[in-house]
Amino acid sequence: MTDPASPSRRVSRRTVLQLAGIAGAGVLPLSAAAALPALRPAAAPLDALAEICRTGAPVAADGAPIKLKLAWNASGICTAAAPVAHESGIFARHGLEVEFVNFGGSTEALLEAIATGKADAGIGMALRWLKPLEQGFDVKVTAGIHGGCLRLLAAKDSGITTLADLKGKTVAVSDQASPGKNFFSIALAKAGLNPETDVEWRQYPGELLPLAIQKGEAQALADADPKTFIWLKDPNLVEVATNLSGEYKDRTCCLLAVRGSLVRDERPIATALTKALLEAGHRVATDPRYAAEAFAKYGGKGSIEDLAKILTTHDHGHRPIGDDLKRQLVAYGEELKLVNVFKPRTDLQKFADRVYADVLTAS
Repeated sequence: MTDPASPSRRVSRRTVLQLAGIAGAGVLPLSAAAALPALRPAAAPLDALAEICRTGAPVAADGAPIKLKLAWNASGICTAAAPVAHESGIFARHGLEVEFVNFGGSTEALLEAIATGKADAGIGMALRWLKPLEQGFDVKVTAGIHGGCLRLLAAKDSGITTLADLKGKTVAVSDQASPGKNFFSIALAKAGLNPETDVEWRQYPGELLPLAIQKGEAQALADADPKTFIWLKDPNLVEVATNLSGEYKDRTCCLLAVRGSLVRDERPIATALTKALLEAGHRVATDPRYAAEAFAKYGGKGSIEDLAKILTTHDHGHRPIGDDLKRQLVAYGEELKLVNVFKPRTDLQKFADRVYADVLTAS
């Protein structure tokens, strides 16, 4: 059984060296930021990545804020960097006026909205987005936002304490292409099980997954926070694994992606947005209560205490970019081939080179 707590991690020396050349001579306009006071002062000094991301050239010569639409799922606590960037004035300091577009449904729809220009960028789960990106959506990944937020829970009396114990069992999922199903299928395959034949994946409406266990129709469930964290309050449920378990402790879970035309034609704007969200991610990691308060302002469900606790079990301190992120995209691709989601013939290095856009180093 996993320990749900995940300590924050320092930015690697490699990341610092990657970004050492991007700090510009001037700071960004502060006039708009003054109109958006933070809920509280910053809780801790910036980490190296966030410090570098604070500086750069203004995105508009006249200092006027650039308007952008950012697609996100307002019920997803793991996307807290977005409201934190808004409420703390980080977006404004980077010269941006960001409008949130809430896609509460499938993240495929969110990705399509970016590709078709209904939104300029979005935050979504890697294991929901990588298959559509393999198929050629004109969307570019610019950063990893955080790690963690998927959990596999089991009935306490089921005897399931490891992934191997799931052989012959039924796992309740919200849909057959969900990130939870994809991730734990990969984990099962690596544990020596065939995720297609050794386990039955049964679909239920998202809110009814615990009921499936309660009724004996499933012995485990796989889904995302904040629901899974809240469900763990049931003493009859235990956590078996998360997407920070074992070798995944440093793997990003959610990605920032922008429309391809923004990278090609208005790169400074894509740069400013990426910097702002990376900086906001540091605030989430170091001040989870502030982040919970900011998230709750946009309709996030749950008590501030619960939301803050959830954020401490994620890893918002690890926000990969550059070669680190591309290696992770390749690793995900290899694993998605393992469970027959990616095409066997896909060249994964070419895939990672195509879908990742480095907007942080000098062009």
